[in-house]
Amino acid sequence: MTETTTFTPPGDPEGTEQPTADVLPFPLKKKTDPAASAGEGVVRPGEWEAELPDTDDPEADGLSEGVPVDPPREVYPPSVAEWMEAKDKARLPVLPDWVKLPDQRTAVRKWAIRHYSSVAGYHAVRLPLVYTPKICMYSPRGAWRWSTAIGRWVSDAEGKSLRLASVVNEDAAEYLKLSRQRNDRVRLRGIVATVAGFVGLAAALTLYVMAPSWLLMLAVATLATTLGVVGAPADRPLIDMAKVTFRKRKLSSDIVIRAHEVAGLTEKDQSIAFPRPIGRDGDGWRVVVDLPYGKHFQDALKAHGRLASGLDIAPTQLFLDKDETSNRRISYWIADRDPLAVPSGKSPLLGATRVDFWKPFPWGVDERGNAVMATMLWLSLLVGAVPRQGKTFSARTIALAAALDPHVRLYVFDGKASPDWRKFALVAHRIGFGIVPKNGIDPVGHLLTSLRELKADVEDRYHRLSELPLHICPEGKLTPEISRDPKLNMPLTLFVVDEVQEYLTHPEHGKEILSLMVYLARVAPAVGVSVMTSTQKPDDKACPSELRDQHQARFALRVGAYQVSDVILGAGSYSEGLDASKLLKSHKGVGLLKGMSDDAGIVRTYLADGRDAERILTRAAALREAEGTLSGDAVGEAPAPETSATILDDVAAVLGKGEAKVWSETIVDRLADLRPDVYGPWAELEPKPKAEALTAALKPYGVVTDQISRRIDGKQVNKRGIKRDDIAAAITQRNQTRDVG
Repeated sequence: MTETTTFTPPGDPEGTEQPTADVLPFPLKKKTDPAASAGEGVVRPGEWEAELPDTDDPEADGLSEGVPVDPPREVYPPSVAEWMEAKDKARLPVLPDWVKLPDQRTAVRKWAIRHYSSVAGYHAVRLPLVYTPKICMYSPRGAWRWSTAIGRWVSDAEGKSLRLASVVNEDAAEYLKLSRQRNDRVRLRGIVATVAGFVGLAAALTLYVMAPSWLLMLAVATLATTLGVVGAPADRPLIDMAKVTFRKRKLSSDIVIRAHEVAGLTEKDQSIAFPRPIGRDGDGWRVVVDLPYGKHFQDALKAHGRLASGLDIAPTQLFLDKDETSNRRISYWIADRDPLAVPSGKSPLLGATRVDFWKPFPWGVDERGNAVMATMLWLSLLVGAVPRQGKTFSARTIALAAALDPHVRLYVFDGKASPDWRKFALVAHRIGFGIVPKNGIDPVGHLLTSLRELKADVEDRYHRLSELPLHICPEGKLTPEISRDPKLNMPLTLFVVDEVQEYLTHPEHGKEILSLMVYLARVAPAVGVSVMTSTQKPDDKACPSELRDQHQARFALRVGAYQVSDVILGAGSYSEGLDASKLLKSHKGVGLLKGMSDDAGIVRTYLADGRDAERILTRAAALREAEGTLSGDAVGEAPAPETSATILDDVAAVLGKGEAKVWSETIVDRLADLRPDVYGPWAELEPKPKAEALTAALKPYGVVTDQISRRIDGKQVNKRGIKRDDIAAAITQRNQTRDVG
């Protein structure tokens, strides 16, 4: 409120001025403050306050203050359980994590061994080549410095400046006092130095005369080293510091904040928060941050390279983990050095006598050195990479584990015919190399026969598992007991195809191989038949998506671009932070694994070179021979004749001359006489199932059965049968298809 002062015009009497403002009565509200109302009848400052109406808003009349949006903060006394929980959280652990946790304790032990062995080796190499010449050069100077220091001490050189100052100040009393003190010191120190000299000389003569040569040499070396240390220049010490072979720095919150600022993960008025302190975690640092509201894990993934730059480390040293409790909370593990360039070591399979393929087995380690266990149960695995990155070695390690389980049946086919898989001939049920026929063996035809054999086995397993008694197969699924029962003949099976693109692009059999492999990869794992394929060309032409998409597990080693990584790992993997193109050429045997477990991550696979593989396979062959599970190509057993490939020719062979129509059950009986090993089981069936078996075998070739009527004993009998013309047409069509191929 403003006050305007008016002046009385001349000639007007005083006291006649008009009022320029009105006094308005404001309602008063008493404050509920006990201190304010202590003295009754006395007005104190702050006891009453005016409640001013809001006259700016014309619609404010009749409105009252609303209910608060936020609930009131109610403070309750903590219960005993809450009090104990708070105390538990505030209590510091007696022992740090690196002492209690086995993985961190192992990491510290490895670091100590690596560090101190490096330091000891560093100094051991330089002792005869660097340190000894330095000692010989610096020890005379050290002897001079030592003798000079003793002389200065005996002559009381440290008090000379005080005596000179008393002379300059012409203070005779002070000078005489200092002189007497100096004479006393010199006399005492001279006696001590003389006695020490005689004792040292006597000790030296005693050592020279009576001590063994090694003790004398040790004394001389100790004295020379001491003199060398004393005589070494200040800027060139006698002993060098052991060089650190990798960058390692202490991480601070300022560095982490700087990294998020340069990565664009902070807001103008909001930075990151640290819900827990930064601390050591194995061979690196563990940092947990809360991003500003609105930022999330995907933003951090996209800024991975900028974060690494802000932290001043290589991108392969920074690993991001998503927190399940909050989309903006991220856990970083920052390695001291590139962990992917560190070899994972030899495979533990070298020391294993046997493997239970029903249980996870060691395949490699992750970026922190923790063991990664692999399993091939109920899934198929696709392995992809550019050449020379360890693709074959990584896949072969899984096959070696399967070989060490004598109850696992192995199929191994190598499209490039390299020596990497040759020794599997000792244990493999079926094996083939390359695509070019050699020594009378067509590897492509052998693969096709094996695929057909395996498909028939898978179909048979589904039927037999559903028919087994409940006490043997409670849920209609394969169990360890069933797979190890030789009478049931349903062992775990691993079907391995390396460089699968060589077979899929075969001009004659490529399409059939593709369809059979798609079937096995999709259907076979449920009955214990796992498929593992590897390729360096995961494009749609060399390895079509209809086959890739059937693999539940994917393993991508280094590739050329993130698009190729997405093809191998599956669409959307790049947006999840999985990009195998970021791996370096030096990361041999390192890849991204997805689908084998709930978590996807990095695997540094164990190494088993050619000699290691031969040792393991020799042991596996002996194990299988002792268990009696060697079969197939490993013992020279040829595949059973293929019914589907010869059925047309066999039916044509059993048709009599001039027979235009023949009942199906009659054809089956004749086939059983022709080839009892193949068609004998059909002949044992009842008439109707017997005819249905022949109908199912001829259906893929377009041959259908019709009702054929015949008079027997004066009665008309109708049964299903085949026509000679249909068989001839099917054989002609088959031959034309082969010729075109």
